[in-house]
Amino acid sequence: MATEERYYATGKRKNAVARVWIASGTGRVLVNGKELSEYLERPQLAAWVLHPLHAAEKFGQVDVKATVHGGGKAGQAGALRHGIARALVEMDASLRPVLAQYRMLTRDPRVKERKHAGFRSARRAKQFSKR
Repeated sequence: MATEERYYATGKRKNAVARVWIASGTGRVLVNGKELSEYLERPQLAAWVLHPLHAAEKFGQVDVKATVHGGGKAGQAGALRHGIARALVEMDASLRPVLAQYRMLTRDPRVKERKHAGFRSARRAKQFSKR
């Protein structure tokens, strides 16, 4: 049995980290052992994850296997998107300009701001009472 060539990349978003492997195949996407639509219930998130494959015109040509942990579903979807884009560049370096055009190779730096002293949350102050 010949081993097929797989490409690996790591994607991150908020507190989520995705480890992504891609190989030539039929377009199957497995996340933590489940199909993508089963793992991410919201269709918008699933479409966001598949965007790098559509942009690179590789949808239906590669199989994606990923493990993701940390954060919520939206953060995990962003981490998957980042990881898939980086793995596609590992597979074919000529895809870099296409994916970079859509900013898929850049890690989204936005994270939750920490709570500050004297405030209820990061920026929400206590209710002001004049008297």
